[in-house]
Amino acid sequence: MARKEIKFEEVFNPKKKEELKDFIADQSALQSKERQLANKLLAISYTLEDYIQSEDENSEILKVLDFVKMYLKALNLTKKELAAYFEMKDSNLHKYLSGERKLNAEVVLKLSAFSHTRPEYWYRIQVKNELIELKKEEKKIKEYQKFDYRNLVAV
Repeated sequence: MARKEIKFEEVFNPKKKEELKDFIADQSALQSKERQLANKLLAISYTLEDYIQSEDENSEILKVLDFVKMYLKALNLTKKELAAYFEMKDSNLHKYLSGERKLNAEVVLKLSAFSHTRPEYWYRIQVKNELIELKKEEKKIKEYQKFDYRNLVAV
């Protein structure tokens, strides 16, 4: 008996993609509200981790604020409510989240506890974005070449 080869188009095509999307939506609707929320929060956490680990410097820069907005949307909260919960002024929280002020340990620990993520992730977003911005300025990159150890030590 001859085996029929499965073709890529038979598995991955717009019709099958839509059917799969509908199936997932139907299954999701059967889940409890708590499970649906847990799934949304987990998806945000994975998005955050993927962003940190991605080395694609041409991808969109996402700020801490962007990730916090994802959490707030999933939880149906406002930034003002979060600021009050964090015992901060809304304007101060916004400055940290938007990158106008550098994150500090207190804000990072609050974000970590709130989102059930590791504190390092929030710092890593900030550092990744700073490095991306710095690398965009070629002059800056050349300035830092003077710190190459070979300029200090004869090899």
